[in-house]
Order: sequence, then C-alpha cells, then structure tokens
Amino acid sequence: MKKEEVAAWFTGRLPQDWASGPTEVVGDRDELIVTIPLSEPVMGEDATEEARATARQARISGFREDTRDKRMRIANEAQHRFGRKVSWAARCGDDDVLFTHLAAPAMTRLRLNERKVLDTLVEAGVARSRADALAWCVRLVGQHESDWLTELRDALGKVREVRQEGPAA
Repeated sequence: MKKEEVAAWFTGRLPQDWASGPTEVVGDRDELIVTIPLSEPVMGEDATEEARATARQARISGFREDTRDKRMRIANEAQHRFGRKVSWAARCGDDDVLFTHLAAPAMTRLRLNERKVLDTLVEAGVARSRADALAWCVRLVGQHESDWLTELRDALGKVREVRQEGPAA
C-alpha cells in the first residue's frame, strides 16, 4: 500500500477535533508513526519561553492520556489493515513527543574493528549494550547527515515510482 493511501486512511479515521493541521504518517516495513499536530496553548504576551514550553508539554501529555483508549482501537484497526505496528506522536509548536514505539531488532554482522567501536561506547558509559551503541551510532549519523539521507530517500522514492511505471515482470 502506498504512503499516500496510509496517510489518507489515518486522516479519514482520526477524529477531526484531535488535530490542528495535517496529520503526518511515516513508517518502514515494521512500524507506522502517526504524528498529530496540536494547537498551542494560548498564553499572555508576557509569558516566558519556559512557561510556554511547560504549557506545550502539558498539552501533549493531556492529549496522550485523554485519547489513549481511542488511539489504541484505531491502532489495532490499522495494524490489521497495514500489517505494521502503529506508534503515536504529538507535535505542539516546536515540541515533538513520540509515545511508546517499536524497537525492531536488526541483525548485522560486524567485523572486529566495528565491534571495538561499539564496545568502546559501552565501556565509556555512552551505551548500556552493543545494541544501544549501534542505535546511538545510527542516530548520530542521522543527525549529522540528515540532508544527505533526505536526498537519498527522495532518490529511492523516485526509483520506486519508475519501477511501478515499468513493464510487468
């Protein structure tokens, strides 16, 4: 199923009063993450940024608790329909909070020097395990190479489109 169809399903399925704008759906073969934009709390002009941040976090926390049962029902429907776990997030202003989400195992074969890198991160207390160290490395690459990764993802999307338009095998 295409990304647009998945996003359209969630847009149609979610209660209209939940979101203050378009809902964002991203995913991979294991998980869909649905991010719901929330309206920012109205505060006086004299409110500090710290107070505004506290209000945004409270808005997200309240949304999470108030919608839990319905979100779980919708997630179950989506999981049956799309064959992937559904995780939820909320965005309020510049604050994004990802609720409980899937940690999918990834099997990889690493050479000695690569394992040494992970073990060094564990020994230094940066990570609790090799798995945590590997996840830390992936996040670090993602932060520092986001433009390149975005360009790569866009190119892969174009490859998928061209494959779909080509002759049937």
